[in-house]
Amino acid sequence: MGQPEQEKWWAMSAVFNRSLKAKDILDAVRVENFVPMRSVVEVCGRRRVRKSVPAIRNLIFVRTTPSSIRELKSRYLFLQYLTHRVDGHTEPIVVPDEQMRHFITVASSDDEHLIYLQPEEVRFGAGDRVRVRGGVFEGVEGVFVRVKGTRDKRVVVMLEGVAAVALVTLPVQLLEAL
Repeated sequence: MGQPEQEKWWAMSAVFNRSLKAKDILDAVRVENFVPMRSVVEVCGRRRVRKSVPAIRNLIFVRTTPSSIRELKSRYLFLQYLTHRVDGHTEPIVVPDEQMRHFITVASSDDEHLIYLQPEEVRFGAGDRVRVRGGVFEGVEGVFVRVKGTRDKRVVVMLEGVAAVALVTLPVQLLEAL
């Protein structure tokens, strides 16, 4: 008898802006998932209304087994793998648990200064890997880099080939090199 399948974090696209619909479906069937959200202020008539919207269009992360994700994909055709090339063929992107935990910690904060980035927008260069030693992001690991379009350096938590999120500018005293 084989080993039981391990749950993994699958980076998925819920095409046609259906990430919130996918989240509702997955919540209903008790499958762990995460959609990075951000707050926006919309004007409705004369009132300003704050609402949460997906921070990255079509993106949802799903934590389940390989057989379960295949079954979900066959049932909900708008769920698609995000893929990357490995040795000449494409494979679904699986995010390591620890990386996902860091990403969720940062992306779940109510900080209005978070910047969501596409992987190509982050210039790593000679960036140092760091860990935050205090505050709400304590324990989060990332890379200390200069982010394109800003004048300061930030800690970036990167999900390889999927997305990245840049924390607020942190005092150097809160960072330790890894």
